Amino acid sequence: MARPHLAVIFGAGNVGRGFLGQLFTESGYRVIFVDVVEPLLRAINERGSYTLELVTDEMVQKHEIGGVSALSSRDTDSVAEAIARCDLAATAVGAGVLLRIAPVVAAGLERRRKDAKAEPLNIIICENLKDAPGVFAGLLREHLSADGRRYLEESVGLVDAVISRMVPIMSEEVASRDPSFILAEPYKVLPVNRSRFRGEIPRIVGMEPRDNFVAFVDRKLYTHNAGHAMIAYLGYLRGYTYGYEALDDSRVGSVVRRALHESSEALIRRHGMDADEQYEHVADLLRRFRNRRLGDTVFRLGRDPVRKLASNDRLVGAALLVLETGGEPDALSWGIAAALRFDPAEDPVSQDLQGRLSRAPVEAVLSEISGLEPGGRLSRMIVERYQALGSGQWPPTSVPER
Repeated sequence: MARPHLAVIFGAGNVGRGFLGQLFTESGYRVIFVDVVEPLLRAINERGSYTLELVTDEMVQKHEIGGVSALSSRDTDSVAEAIARCDLAATAVGAGVLLRIAPVVAAGLERRRKDAKAEPLNIIICENLKDAPGVFAGLLREHLSADGRRYLEESVGLVDAVISRMVPIMSEEVASRDPSFILAEPYKVLPVNRSRFRGEIPRIVGMEPRDNFVAFVDRKLYTHNAGHAMIAYLGYLRGYTYGYEALDDSRVGSVVRRALHESSEALIRRHGMDADEQYEHVADLLRRFRNRRLGDTVFRLGRDPVRKLASNDRLVGAALLVLETGGEPDALSWGIAAALRFDPAEDPVSQDLQGRLSRAPVEAVLSEISGLEPGGRLSRMIVERYQALGSGQWPPTSVPER
């Protein structure tokens, strides 16, 4: 009798439990989660399963995700052995934690390369990180022998992915009742970079190997992430708690739709994306953003605005792409200006940003955090809208052509 396929998932959080665990187990894999949260590890191991609740405004579906177990990342020997014998692996730990898991992944790869019967290993990297495969490869090389580095190059596929399923943070009350319980939307598509795989591409429910993968990375950043940011920053100024409340406000919703139209046209021009497919994607996003059962807050969507206003991130990056491809980022510039006025007391990054804005001109702060040249076209647009918002003016309400 053939042994069941085995997958190792680093990170049993929102993406690991809320998305990958479902896809891998439905594809016939037994899953080992690797994490540091002891109550979560105990809950998974005691039951050998966990509850995933998929919700929309119209329905609630409970799934018991079975065939799972968990290891502590501190148990380096067991984790390395799991890597040595698994058929597939994935990371969903947060970009900053890749540094911490690299030594044990490298140890597993060293064991694996000594097994002549071992198949190539693909590791799907589910992190919000530019060139995640290159970054993780660099981290792994620091802990590999010369033979291990050759094995990494020849037999390990570090595969970048685009994660679009929305999974809210579980409240402390819910976590205290069941640390393993997770809530998510039912969206079930995982685009991955076809060119990064080694050996046969595994068949995973919902996984879509794609060519021209950079187009899908940009689409996630400049439509999904940009849309959430626009809702957050404009919704905050209108006094809303939840993202769906803000989107249902016609004054916010119209600016969000115009911003997604601007970025969509830029993506179509830059990547040659199919226009109908792109606008169907935007319509689907706007529907999913209205999912009340997820309870996604304006605060969560908007916190840490300095990172989200970087030159290659969701708003400024989208606006620059619009300009580079011959468009006008009018609505996007309103969203960027609103981000500069996002000041919840519980977000230290926002408070620091407000301090900087109180001591220096807006264009100087924009230059520091977004790399925009003072006096440049985009910088001027943002400063004008920042001042307009400060005097109570609001973007004009209009509906994009598509």
